[in-house]
Amino acid sequence: MATARSLGRPETDAVGVKARGRWARPHIRRETPHGRRRGVAARVWSERSAYVFLLPGMLIFSVFTLAALIFAVYLTFHRWSIIEPDRPFVGLDNYRDMIQDERFTGSVLNTIYFSGASVPLSMAIGLLLALLLNLPLRMRGLFRAMFYLPVVTPFVVSAILWKWLYNGDYGLLNHYLLQAHLIDAPLLWLSDKNLAMPAVVLMSVWAGTGFSMVVYLAGLQAIPSELYESARIDGAGVWQRLRYITIPMLRPTTLFLAVMGIISSLQVFTQIFVMTSGGPVNKTTTMVYYMYLWAFKYFDMGYASTLAFALFLMLLAFTALQLRLMRQGYDA
Repeated sequence: MATARSLGRPETDAVGVKARGRWARPHIRRETPHGRRRGVAARVWSERSAYVFLLPGMLIFSVFTLAALIFAVYLTFHRWSIIEPDRPFVGLDNYRDMIQDERFTGSVLNTIYFSGASVPLSMAIGLLLALLLNLPLRMRGLFRAMFYLPVVTPFVVSAILWKWLYNGDYGLLNHYLLQAHLIDAPLLWLSDKNLAMPAVVLMSVWAGTGFSMVVYLAGLQAIPSELYESARIDGAGVWQRLRYITIPMLRPTTLFLAVMGIISSLQVFTQIFVMTSGGPVNKTTTMVYYMYLWAFKYFDMGYASTLAFALFLMLLAFTALQLRLMRQGYDA
């Protein structure tokens, strides 16, 4: 007689089992919540060595990130001065002040201006350089290293160098523009309210183009060469191959660079701090620099924390946008 085991079924699926010469229904053991808890505890105990290794990182994260975040939320409900002992609870006053703060609104607009100008320029120039340096040129490794060098140069060093270049008295930029008869008098790049932000944007594009170039190079080298060979056989020219093969295949790379560049540019601080200090007339005051002013110049940590949470919400929105665009890019 074929048994349940010989038929490939578990014994508990049979109508009954024979025990002591009699047939009886199988006893199915049901797991209770207490049993599940014991199972989880047993698995944790069996993998205790892994949790021991994770414990230092979890402690560091809890103390320096999670606890700091909770304390920052607590600060937003207080008028918290670091030089005065009285730190009253003000409820939502900091949030109301932030909404009505014209300088905060200006800092948001300046940050959007900076992001909208620097990110597309960095990506466009990076793509152009990647296309050129992906060709079989001599010494292209040297050129790649040269264009990537500004990325690994500290931002403080780069900002100081560009501040010298922009100097109205002895700056090299004015010198060469005068020599080329493009201007009649030296320009005050960092003191003119119409030129200060474009000057910072130009410096940031110079510093960030190398990263876009390297990422685009990786994307170009991941495109199958068979696509280009088939296009050549079909008579497609350089522009057609670029339009119908290269750019569509680089869509995930472009989305990655766009979102990462926007998130990074929303946190711009070093260039502003070194080159313009938010001037002239607050034309280069960005959100992070405005937050710095309230924290370390006006000593109001409560309002500075409120501004930080406003920036956090903007970054959260762009992160959600990143996930959605990346998902659509992979589904397309």
